[in-house]
Amino acid sequence: MNDINSNINNTLPHLNESIIPKNPFVLFDMWFTFYKQISQTSEPDAMTLATIDNAGTPATRIVLLKYYNEKGFTFFTNYQSNKARQLVNSNKVSLLFYWPEIERQIRITGKTFKISSEESDKYFAKRPRGSKIGAWASPQSQIIPSEHFLNEKVKYFELKFADSDIPRPEFWGGYIVKPTSIEFWQSQKNRLHHRIIYNKQADKWMSMRLAP
Repeated sequence: MNDINSNINNTLPHLNESIIPKNPFVLFDMWFTFYKQISQTSEPDAMTLATIDNAGTPATRIVLLKYYNEKGFTFFTNYQSNKARQLVNSNKVSLLFYWPEIERQIRITGKTFKISSEESDKYFAKRPRGSKIGAWASPQSQIIPSEHFLNEKVKYFELKFADSDIPRPEFWGGYIVKPTSIEFWQSQKNRLHHRIIYNKQADKWMSMRLAP
């Protein structure tokens, strides 16, 4: 660890069993809120989403966390994309947040479920107009002949919705990842890192320390 990162790292409580909250969402909120305040990145809510295809091959990509609560972590995508098709095959996923400025990461495993149409509508209505057009125009993950093809699709939907509000496409919406485990990792000297994992048992969260 360099001195600058060490100073930032020490502004948050260390992972100590005697002081960590019983609810992992409380700890996640502490870390996430702090990281957003000090991060220089334009997208502090970026997270890695890992899925499994029908051949058992893992696939990862970055998606954006849009909101979270004690039910889980919500992101949005095209329901016809590769990731969505993989979620049909298996709704078991993992998420990873890595925040180098504060030398911490959070690993989450759980199951993914579509959120309600009403909830997706509510979020879509808040999106910038260009992003709404993009959702309609892009056949996500499909092979397209050229960039020109995509630009023409954008022009088509710009004209189609020129004088109206843009509705949410039925093929676009949100997923919530409902966690079964959440692991918090904090960098330490000599690679003797702190690791605390919370596992959900019935309706309760149980925490334990892992060796680095």
